[in-house]
Amino acid sequence: MTADITVLAGDYIGPEIMAAGLKVLAAVSEGQGFDYQLHEVPFGGAGIDQAGEPLPAETLKTAQQSDAVLLAAIGGPKWDGAPKTPEQGLLAIRKALNLFANIRPTEVSPAMQKYSPLKNTEPVDFVIVRELTSGIYFGTPRETAADYALDTMRYTNEEIERITHVAFEMAMKRRKHVMLVDKANVLATSKRWRKIVAQIATEYPEVTYDTSYVDAASMKIISSPSQFDVILTENLFGDILSDEAAETTGSLGTIPSMSRGTDGPSLYEPIHGSAPDIAGKGIADPISMIRSVAMMLTHSFDRADLAAEITEGINQTVAAGIVTPDLGGKATTTEMTKTIINHIKESRHSYESNHV
Repeated sequence: MTADITVLAGDYIGPEIMAAGLKVLAAVSEGQGFDYQLHEVPFGGAGIDQAGEPLPAETLKTAQQSDAVLLAAIGGPKWDGAPKTPEQGLLAIRKALNLFANIRPTEVSPAMQKYSPLKNTEPVDFVIVRELTSGIYFGTPRETAADYALDTMRYTNEEIERITHVAFEMAMKRRKHVMLVDKANVLATSKRWRKIVAQIATEYPEVTYDTSYVDAASMKIISSPSQFDVILTENLFGDILSDEAAETTGSLGTIPSMSRGTDGPSLYEPIHGSAPDIAGKGIADPISMIRSVAMMLTHSFDRADLAAEITEGINQTVAAGIVTPDLGGKATTTEMTKTIINHIKESRHSYESNHV
C-alpha cells in the first residue's frame, strides 16, 4: 500500500528545510518496504502568490485525501499588512482537518546536552499536549475599537475532554504523569479545565495527575525540567510554553511537532517560523524538519523503526559537531543533511554486515 503525503513547503527557509526532510525520508525508506507518493501543493505565502489564498481549495482537498501532511514554515515580511496573511491559512487548515491536539516533544539528548543553556544533568524528555483549535485564538466576539480591544477565551466541555484523553493516553505510553497547566486562580476557563480534567483523571488510575499555574510552570521548565512527562494545557499557554521549552534544547531549529484530530491525516511541522533573515543562505537548521518526518513515520505509518534510524543519524551528526550556525557550528543545511543520511546508511550497512 502506498502512503499519500501532502507536502506544504511554505515560505522563505520552508522549501530549504523541506528539501532536507524529503531527502532523509527517501534515504531511510529505500529498500524498507515503505512506499509513498508526495503531493506538493502551495500553502501560506506561496498559496497567496499562486492562487490568491493562503489555503487554496485544491491544497485543502489534497490534504484531506492524504494519509499525512508535512509542513515546513510559512509567513514573513512580504505579506505583512496584506489583506490575507499566511497565518490565516494555518488556522484554517487546523480547523478544516480538525487538528485539535498539538504535540510538541522536548528532549535534551546526550548529544545535545552541550548546546543546552541549562546546567541540568538529569535527562530531559517531556511533551506538551496543547489544545489547538479553540481558546482565545478562536473565541468570539473579537473587537478593536478606538478606545479598547476585546478578545474572548472560550472552551466547551467537549473540547477539554477530547484533548485531555489525548494527554492521558500519551502518558500511559510514557512515564505515567500528567500535569495540567492553567491559571485557575484567575480565569473561569481554567477553573472549568480543572474540574473536567480531574474527572477524567480518575479513568486513568495508573497516571499520576497534578496541576500548576502557568507562571510557576514556566519557571520549572527552566529550573527543573526533568520533573515533567506530559504537560496538558490550553492554546495560548501551550503556544508560549512550547517555545520556551524548545529553547532548553539549544535551538528552536531542532524541535518538531504533530497536530492530530480524531480521524483524518495528522500534520507534522517544525515549531519555528520561516526565518526570512537567513533564507537563501543555505544555513537553516534542518533538524526540526527531519524530526518532523520521523514523527510522521512513527505516528501515521507505524514505522518507528525508520524513525529510530533517523534519530540516531541526527544524534551522531550532532555529537560529531556537524551543526548549523544556530548551534554555533559552520555546517550548511546541505552538509548537515548529507551527514545524517550517511550515518543512516553506514549504520544500516554495519547492521546488515553483522547479520548475514
